[in-house]
Amino acid sequence: MPPVCDFDWPAPNFALPGTDGQMHSLDSIAGENGTLVMFICNHCPFVLAILDRIIRDARDLQKLGIGVAAICSNDAVSYPADSFDNMQRLAQDYALPFPYLHDSDQSVARSYDAACTPDFFGFNAKLGLQYRGRLDASRAQPGPTNLRRDLYEAMKQVAETGRGPEDQIASMGCSIKWANS
Repeated sequence: MPPVCDFDWPAPNFALPGTDGQMHSLDSIAGENGTLVMFICNHCPFVLAILDRIIRDARDLQKLGIGVAAICSNDAVSYPADSFDNMQRLAQDYALPFPYLHDSDQSVARSYDAACTPDFFGFNAKLGLQYRGRLDASRAQPGPTNLRRDLYEAMKQVAETGRGPEDQIASMGCSIKWANS
C-alpha cells in the first residue's frame, strides 16, 4: 500500500519509450490543468479488475485538461507478461487513450517511490503532488459500477482548484516487481 499524499512533492522528470513508438517525458504528457502518472502492469489482478475504469477515467480527465500516462516498471525477466512486447499488445487490445511507458531499469518507479500496481500520482498544473489515492473501492475484483470515482473526483478538484482533497484512501494492489540487484 502506498503512503499518504505528500502534498506539493515535485514530480520527478522522466523520458521513457512508449508502446506507440515515441519517447515521452513528463513535460510532453503534462496537461494544462494537471497530470496523472499511473504505475500499472499487464498481469496484476488489481489492475485488470479496473482497467476499463482506468480508461474511462483517463478519457474523462483528459477532457478536463489533465495529461495522463501509465508506466510499467515491473521486472520483465522474472515477469515476462510485463515485457514491452506484451505491453504493446495490451495497449492495442484495449486501445489505451494515454501513453503506456516502459521503465525497464526501474529508475522512474524508484524516483516516484512507487509501491504497487496500480499506484496513482495526481499532480496539479505546477506539477506538485495533490493525489496519491485509489481509483475507487474495487480490489482484485471490480466493485459495483456505482462506486464513488475517487481518482476522478480528486483530479477534477485539482483541475478546478489546484489542490487535492485532504482525505484520501490509498490504492491497493500487487507490489512492484523489482529486479534482483
